[in-house]
Amino acid sequence: MALYEHVFLARQDLAQAQVDALAETATKIVEDNQGKVTKVETWGLRSLAYKIAKNRKAHYVMLNIDAPAGVVAELERQTQINEDVIRYMTVKVDELETGPSVMMRKQERGDRGDRGPRGGDRGPREDRGDRGPRRDREEAAGE
Repeated sequence: MALYEHVFLARQDLAQAQVDALAETATKIVEDNQGKVTKVETWGLRSLAYKIAKNRKAHYVMLNIDAPAGVVAELERQTQINEDVIRYMTVKVDELETGPSVMMRKQERGDRGDRGPRGGDRGPREDRGDRGPRRDREEAAGE
């Protein structure tokens, strides 16, 4: 059987229990068609890059699926009919992640350390040779 990652975005006004029910419905569709859901991850309510169907946020859910291609077609058909799902995407993968996905491992990103000096440490304007409008007025006035 093939391996898939199925991610769907649910409307922002749904309660977490309703989002969990959507995930259970998707799991039931897969299992009724001789497939297997190996992992379900709820990434929570997150901001969208742009408005989708008047929603600025959405509940993100990912399912790892081990099933034949026909099961995925049925899952996508049922997902498309559901009004609570605003977007979905299914990707075929070579192997499924056993641990938490990248979205769940955000804590590790803070260990990168300092990236060096920023552009604000350049010193006063006179040291750089910049001529501001005030200095030009003072020279024009003869000071």
